[in-house]
Amino acid sequence: MEPRLPRLVVAGMRGGSGKTTLSLGMAAAWRAMGRKVIPFKKGPDYIDPGWLTKAAGLPCRNLDLFFMNPKELVSYFIRNSDPDGISLVEGNRGLLDGIDSEGSASTAQVAIALDAPVVLILDCTMATRSVAAQVAGIKVLEPEVNLSGVVLNRVAGKRHAKIIRSTIESYLAIPVLGEVPRLAEDRFPERHMGLTPHHEHPAVSEALEFAENLARDHLDLDALWRLGQEAPRLQAPVLEEPGPLPRPGSRLTIGVVRDSAFQFYYPDNIEALEAGGARVVIINGLEDRSLPPLDGLYIGGGFPETHARQLTDNESLRKEIASAAKEGLPIYGECGGLMYLGRSLSVGGKSYPMVGALPISFDIRPRPQGHGYTIARVVGKNPFFPERAEFRGHEFHYSKVVSLDTSESSLVFMMQRGSGISDKRDGLLKGNVMGTYTHVLAPAVRLWARGVVRAALGEPPENAG
Repeated sequence: MEPRLPRLVVAGMRGGSGKTTLSLGMAAAWRAMGRKVIPFKKGPDYIDPGWLTKAAGLPCRNLDLFFMNPKELVSYFIRNSDPDGISLVEGNRGLLDGIDSEGSASTAQVAIALDAPVVLILDCTMATRSVAAQVAGIKVLEPEVNLSGVVLNRVAGKRHAKIIRSTIESYLAIPVLGEVPRLAEDRFPERHMGLTPHHEHPAVSEALEFAENLARDHLDLDALWRLGQEAPRLQAPVLEEPGPLPRPGSRLTIGVVRDSAFQFYYPDNIEALEAGGARVVIINGLEDRSLPPLDGLYIGGGFPETHARQLTDNESLRKEIASAAKEGLPIYGECGGLMYLGRSLSVGGKSYPMVGALPISFDIRPRPQGHGYTIARVVGKNPFFPERAEFRGHEFHYSKVVSLDTSESSLVFMMQRGSGISDKRDGLLKGNVMGTYTHVLAPAVRLWARGVVRAALGEPPENAG
C-alpha cells in the first residue's frame, strides 16, 4: 500500500493576498512545535522558496505543470515528500490563474494532480458577503478542487469577521480556519520581482518570528495540521526513467558562483550535477579573488545590478573567469550569469565592466523586458545541448541588451515562446561559454545536467549531430 503523505496547498484569489506571509508563519510555527515541514512552491520562483526554506529548515522544491506533466509532477512530489511530516505547497497568483482561459498549469491543477486539500487565503478588505461569492465561484469553475478551508485575511474587526465567517460556513459549509487582522506594518517588503530576497532582508529572523506569531495568534494550526494529515493516499505513477548520467573516471569539479548577487538556484539543479558525478564548489563572486581548479562553471541568476559595483571591484576574479573562458573552460550562465559574463552592465546611467567573456552589454530598465514561460529549440551546435532538442523554462528580467556582436558569437536557441536575448533568439555562445535568459528546472529538463557534465568531461552532448 502506498504511504500516506500529509499535504496541504495554501492558495489565494490573487497575488498579494497574504498567502506567502501565512505560509511562512505556518511553516515556522509547526517547525517550532517540533513538526517536520517539507516546503513546496507552485510555479517558477526563487524568492518565495528561499524564504520557505528559511522558515521550514528544509529545501523548498518547485511544482509546475508547464514544466512537467501530471504523472511526472506527482512522481517528483512523492520523491521529495515525507510521511513523517507535512508537505506545505504555497500557490502562486490566484488559485485558478494559469496560462490560458482554461487555467492550464494553475495552482488548482497542481492541487488536483496531487489530490491535496486546499486552504484559501481570502483578502477581506472592504467586503463581506462578496467574499463568500468568490469562494462559491471556485466551486463552479473548478469543482474538482478539494477546497477544505479558508482563512480570512485583513479583517477590520470582530464584527467584520463574524459576518464573513457566518456567510461562508452557512452557505458553503466550508470551515473558517483563521481570522487575521489588517496589519499596520509589512514585515516582508516587496521589490520589482516580489518579496525582497531573504539574502538582502535586514532582519530575516525578526520577520520570520513575526510571521510565526501571526500564525500562532490567528490561525487554527492544529486544525490545519489535521487537514493535511487527512489527505488521501497518493499512488506513485509508473514512469520511464532516463538512463544514468555519465560517470567520470575521476571526480569532476564544477564551480557554482553563489552569493547575494547570484542566488537563484533550484536545489534540484545542484543535486543533478552532483548525481552526475560532479563535486560542486561554491564560489563567492563578490569576495573570492581567484578560481579553484575547475572542469566547468555554472553561474545562475540573481541581482547583479544591485551588486554591480562590488562585482566590478573584484577585478581579479573577473579576469580569472575571462582567462578560463579563453582557455576553453565550459561556462554556463543563466540570466544574471549571462549579464555577468557580458562586457558591461549599466545601472542608473553608470556603466560597470563585467567579465567580458561574451560580446554583449546590458542596461537595467524600469519595466520587465522578458517575463514568463519559455520554450526553446536548439538550432546550433554547442557544448551543452543536442541540436534539435526542445525544452521548457522561464525568464524574468529587467535588463535590456544594448549591444551584441554576433560576428564572434552565435545565438543557438530559437524561442518558440518567450523573448530571449534578441529577435526571438537566446543561448549566446562563444567558444565553450554560453549565456541565456532562460532558466531551467533540472528534473524537467534532464538533458541540461547531462549536458553540463558531459561538457566538463570534454564530451559532446548526447545525440549531437
